[in-house]
Amino acid sequence: MCSETVSSQPKRGRNARVCGIVLQSIAAAAGMLWLGASDALAHCFVGGRFFPATLATDDPCVADEMSLPTVAIFKNGDDPSAREIDISGEFSKRITENFGISVGETWTHLRPPGGPNASGFQNLDTAFQYQLLKDAPHELALLAGVVVEWGGTGAQQVGADRFSTITPTFYFGKGFGDSGMITVTPNPRFLVYGTSLQYSMPYLKSNIVDLQLPDFINHLIPIVEAQFTTPVANNFGMPWVTTGTVNPGVIWVGAYFQVGLEAIVPINRASGTGVGVLAQLHLYLDDMFPTTIGKPLFGTAAPPQKPFP
Repeated sequence: MCSETVSSQPKRGRNARVCGIVLQSIAAAAGMLWLGASDALAHCFVGGRFFPATLATDDPCVADEMSLPTVAIFKNGDDPSAREIDISGEFSKRITENFGISVGETWTHLRPPGGPNASGFQNLDTAFQYQLLKDAPHELALLAGVVVEWGGTGAQQVGADRFSTITPTFYFGKGFGDSGMITVTPNPRFLVYGTSLQYSMPYLKSNIVDLQLPDFINHLIPIVEAQFTTPVANNFGMPWVTTGTVNPGVIWVGAYFQVGLEAIVPINRASGTGVGVLAQLHLYLDDMFPTTIGKPLFGTAAPPQKPFP
């Protein structure tokens, strides 16, 4: 989201959406989940590829889903560092097969050394997204949207701005190649870039070799996400230093939900101190409730296919 915080780094509690130009690419190491899915299936299925919902970014597909909760605990980049806890939730709903709306909110608790503590909600954010393309032969997905952060809906003591921000966005996903998000705003302040490497144990079992591993292991996707932020303009006296984190972790994918857990490792002092943790429960509403809240409000959609039977 487009926001400015009380620290020298962007907020991380709302999927690290930051005002500026965001470039995120995801390379799939040894492939994603393999499933015989058609172009119109729910979640992020594109041909034989399944892009799981990562913890720090969004996948390039419209779907009915909910992340509740996403919890991040870390020491931020304030001087001195404050212990920050972010608890967020996001609900995504398809209006038609190709158009969807997402609503997200984050509650933040700050505990600086020596106090006083501060708690409150960040600004409410809403995303309007349209599925431009799902190309099964090339395993390519394109998604365009607009993200709105509603100024004045959050608490100033935790860094919520009093002004609203509208940010055009573009998400793309490519099997064995690129997946991510580009965000452009008329007044960029940061260049945000990153990468995600994933190794799919389900793909290993289905397409390469069955090692007779326990079923729990066969549902895992080890992942390493990394995000970096470099000021480019309108820095308002803040240090011109690149900040960011490297997040190693794992995602367990089930038939109706997925659970993710990552460590938050700051790359320098301005990014924070110590190692934090990021956890998320992500629900596949289109699989859980395919005839009610899990289907588009208007029009028809292909029956959803579960990642696992």
